[in-house]
Amino acid sequence: MTQVRPFRSVTPPDQIDDLRERLAHTRLAPALSGPEWTCGTPPGYLAELLTYWREDFDWFAAERRLNELPQFLAEVGDCTLHFVHARGVGSRPFPLLFTHGWPGSFWEVHKIIGPLTDPEAYGGDPADAFDVIAPSLPGYGFSPHPGRPGLSPKAVGDLFDRLMVEVLGYPRYGAQGGDWGAVVTTCLGRYHERTVAGIHLNMAAARPVLNEESAPLSPAEQEFVDSQASWRAEEGGYAHIQGTRPATLAAGLSDSPAGLAAWIVEKFRAWSDCGGDVESTFSKDDLLTTITLYWLTNTIGTSIRLYYEAHQDRANSPIQPCYVGTPTGFASFPRELSVPPKQWVERAYNLVRFTEFDRGGHFAALERPDALVHEIREFFRPLRQG
Repeated sequence: MTQVRPFRSVTPPDQIDDLRERLAHTRLAPALSGPEWTCGTPPGYLAELLTYWREDFDWFAAERRLNELPQFLAEVGDCTLHFVHARGVGSRPFPLLFTHGWPGSFWEVHKIIGPLTDPEAYGGDPADAFDVIAPSLPGYGFSPHPGRPGLSPKAVGDLFDRLMVEVLGYPRYGAQGGDWGAVVTTCLGRYHERTVAGIHLNMAAARPVLNEESAPLSPAEQEFVDSQASWRAEEGGYAHIQGTRPATLAAGLSDSPAGLAAWIVEKFRAWSDCGGDVESTFSKDDLLTTITLYWLTNTIGTSIRLYYEAHQDRANSPIQPCYVGTPTGFASFPRELSVPPKQWVERAYNLVRFTEFDRGGHFAALERPDALVHEIREFFRPLRQG
């Protein structure tokens, strides 16, 4: 059986010294006239964030908070997987695989892990306890990329199923995710029905099969399809370059902390329900914890490689139309990248729970942790047995 090793992040001080030296020599692009953020991260806000990063942000305090989570490493195939494994409190905790996305990290689980593992301590029913397993995607943070092609979302799902079943000994489990986590979780539901009891998503990944036998699209569905085309034209440039030329982009982002910060913070602002003020939802410390994790592990290049691999493995990806028969729950937040109507989700998934919220965005576990915890508990409650 694969050996599981405890893990703690330990950063040599000279890495922080190097980071601050680079930040001190940042050359910002000239500011251009026009509304801020319409062209991306504005130099004025970026300068403010970089000054805080260099002079005030305490990575070692952030690292201590990361290390409060029980973390481990395990070899699965040719990959070293980093993961949080928090045991539930109760007689029969149900195993739950939580998969993060880009530009996030395993740290996204930190607000929901307590209520999920020990619901009674948060006013809930102890019968709803979960064992929570939150891996870092391969090539993200503390999960190094193996350096070979082929790590598509389906391949990642296969690795995570092996982690759950072969390494951790869970013959049956649930899975939850948003962003790439939703794609990987969809692949788990599509290809691992024997071991996956149910999947819960906060972003739609699968596209339904539409043919001459399909019911016509409802007005709401047609509006959704049209909105997706507009979104790709206006906001989808990042995905196109990450899916086609990730190495070229990584050359700059891996060398410049300013460039890395600009690339990531724009997404936290654009994709969250922050009303245009990113720091109304995420503090500078929140943002810089994620950005610094990418910087110190030098994984921005390997993280965006997942976009490329997804495009290369279209046949096995939810990018291609499919139907997922595993029981599915869906939490719909209004500031998500896409907000499909219930009818659209039902075409692609065996949908048994669909809940709409009046606020919240792409980073559900960080933005609306209480709502997400409630939905996870409610969805998986009837699936725990069997």
